[in-house]
Amino acid sequence: MGREHGPWRSIGCGALLVLALVTAPAAASERKHGLSAFGDLAYPADFSHFNYANPDAPKGGTFALVGWGGVATFNSLNNYILKGDAAQGLELLFDSLMTPAADEADAVYGLVAESAEVADDRMSVTFHLRPEARFADGSKLTADDVVFSFDALKNKGHPLYHQMLQDVVTAEALDPETVRYSFKGDQVRDLPLTVAGLPIFSKTYYASRAFDETTLDPPLGSGPYLVDDVAQGRTIVYRRDPNYWAKDLPVNRGRFNFDKIRFEYFRDRTAGMEAFKAGTYDFREEFTSKVWAMEYDFPAIRDGRVKKEVLPDETPSGTQGFFLNTRREPLKDPRVRKALDLAFDFEWTNRNVFYGLYDRTESFFENSPMKATGEPSQAERTLLAGLGAPVSDEALGSAYLPAKSDGSGQDRKLLQEAGKLLDEAGWTIKNGVRVNAKGEPLKLEILSFEPAFERLTAPYVKNLKLLGIDAKIRMVDAAQYQQRLKDFDFDITTERYSMRNTPGVELRSYFSSAAAAMDGSLNLAGISDAAVDALVEGVIAAKSREELNTAARALDRVLRAGHYWVPHWYKASNTIAYWDKFSRPATKPRFDRGILDTWWYDEAKAAKLASNAATGANAPAHSSSRRPLLIIAALIGLVLAGFFVLRLRRPTRPQ
Repeated sequence: MGREHGPWRSIGCGALLVLALVTAPAAASERKHGLSAFGDLAYPADFSHFNYANPDAPKGGTFALVGWGGVATFNSLNNYILKGDAAQGLELLFDSLMTPAADEADAVYGLVAESAEVADDRMSVTFHLRPEARFADGSKLTADDVVFSFDALKNKGHPLYHQMLQDVVTAEALDPETVRYSFKGDQVRDLPLTVAGLPIFSKTYYASRAFDETTLDPPLGSGPYLVDDVAQGRTIVYRRDPNYWAKDLPVNRGRFNFDKIRFEYFRDRTAGMEAFKAGTYDFREEFTSKVWAMEYDFPAIRDGRVKKEVLPDETPSGTQGFFLNTRREPLKDPRVRKALDLAFDFEWTNRNVFYGLYDRTESFFENSPMKATGEPSQAERTLLAGLGAPVSDEALGSAYLPAKSDGSGQDRKLLQEAGKLLDEAGWTIKNGVRVNAKGEPLKLEILSFEPAFERLTAPYVKNLKLLGIDAKIRMVDAAQYQQRLKDFDFDITTERYSMRNTPGVELRSYFSSAAAAMDGSLNLAGISDAAVDALVEGVIAAKSREELNTAARALDRVLRAGHYWVPHWYKASNTIAYWDKFSRPATKPRFDRGILDTWWYDEAKAAKLASNAATGANAPAHSSSRRPLLIIAALIGLVLAGFFVLRLRRPTRPQ
C-alpha cells in the first residue's frame, strides 16, 4: 500500500510474475530454444542478444535506489517463504531454467536450460541443461538441484507456490543435465513456463540449512549478483559476480551492467525524498502525484543534474482499490459493498489531490484488451451461460462502471443512492447511525500503514460517516500490518494486483475460492464464487489469444458485478527521476522498464557530476559520506510524516 501507481515487485511478486508466464503446447515433441504462448517465438535460435539490450554496454559503477515502492525495512534474505519481510533484489541471486523476453507478451528463452520440449500429450516438459551452469561457489548446477528446488518450493515455500504447482506431479532428473516435469489435470497450458521460471537452489547448500526459515545469511545462487553488504532493515548491496557463468549467453548480453546495486530503506516517504535530493541514492520512481507535481523542482533538476521523465507503460495497469473483506459479516452483502463504492468521490480526489493526472480504474484488466466494455459479446454470453454456476443479472448486462460524481466531494445524489442500498440490506438509520435489526451499528475500519495516505482516505471516511457508518482509519506499525493482512484481520485495505499480458495461474491466488481460505493468500476480498472459479480456469485453459480475451472479459464482468472493491485510479505511464550519470539503450523493452538490467553507469556523466561537486554545486555524495545525510533526512521525515512500510509480498499503490 501507499502508492498511486505500480512500482516494481518482488516475491512475492517479482518471482511470481516470472512463475506465472504461460505456454501453449508444442504441436509435436520438439526441442526449442524458448517457449511462448499462442504463437511463434520472436527471436530465432541463433539470436545474439535481446533487441532492447546493448551488447556493448560497459560494466561498472553503482546504481542506488530506494526500496521499490518505498519499502521501509527487511529482516530476512529468504524471499521464497511466508515468514519474515525479505529484502528486495534477491531475485538477482538466482537463475531459472528460462528467462522472459521483455519485448514479447509471453515468451521465455533458455538460460540454465539450453532447450526444452513439450510432450505431444502436453502432460510433461523436458529441459536440457547447459553443462557449464554453475553456482557462485563454482559447484556444478545439475538436474538434482532443479528437482530439489521444485520440491522445496512446493512443499516448504510460500503457500502461493504450492497453489501454482499443485498440478505439477513430479520433477525427475533423467540424468545430470536433463530434468522432466510431469503434470496432471486439464489446465496444463501454463505449467511448462511456470516450472521454467522457478528459481534454482543448491541442494548441497541446503543440506545443512533449513529452507523454510528466515535468515540474514547470504544465500548461494547461480545468478548475476552476490550479496555484498547488509545493514538489516536499512541497506542491502549486491555486487556483480565477475565469474557469473551465464554472462555471455544471448539472453544476458548487454544486461546486468552495474558493478553494484544498492537498495536504501526509509521509514517514511519524506525522508526518502529528502535523501534523493541530497544524492544519497541515484534513482527514484515516483508514485505520488502531489510529490511529482510539487517536489520535483529542486535545484538539481533545474540545472539538469537530475533528470525527470515519463515512460510509456503498455502493460495492464494493475488492479488497485479499497478491497472489501467479505469474510466480515457486514461486507458479505453486495449491496453494502456497492454502497461503499458510491461513497468514493474520485472526481474530487483527482482534481484536488492528484492534479488531474489520473483516470478512474474501471476494470480488473484496465489498460488492456481483456477489459470488459458495454454489453457482453455473443462469445461472452455463451461462456457465461455454460459455466454450470449462477451468474448475477448485473454480470450479464452492461459491464459495471463506477459512478461519476459531480466532483463536489459529497455528491448528494450518489450518497442518497448508497443510503437506499444500505436500507435494502437491512442497515437503517437510527439516531443518525446505521444499525441492523439487532441495533448493532455498522462499523468499518480501513487498515493502513502510511500517514500520507490519510489525505485520500479521510474524505472517503467523511462520506461514509454521512451515510451513518462508523468508519475509521486504523494506522498500525509495519509488523502488525503485515500480520493482520496475512490473517485477514481487517475490514478494508488497499491492494494492487499486477495483471500480465497473458494472465494465468496467478489468478487463482487473486480470486479463487481455494485462495480465499489460504493463510497469507492474495485473495484479500475473500472472493468465493463458483462462477469466478470457473472463469479463472477458463482464462488458464485458453488456447488462443481470442479465447483468453473472451474468458478474461467474462471474468471481469462477474468480478465487477460482485463489488469486491472500490476501484482507485491509474495512468499508463511511469514517472522516474535519476541523477544524470547513467546511459541506456535506444530501445526500451515494450513490457518493462528495463532499468536495473539494461542501463549502465556512464563514466563521462559521472565525472561531470563530480566536477559540479568540486565547484560547489550539490551532487550525489560518495557512499562514505551518504550515511550522515541519510540520518538527517530520516530525522526530518520522522517528525514530518511518521512511519510507513510496504509489504514486499504484494503490489500496492495508493496516493
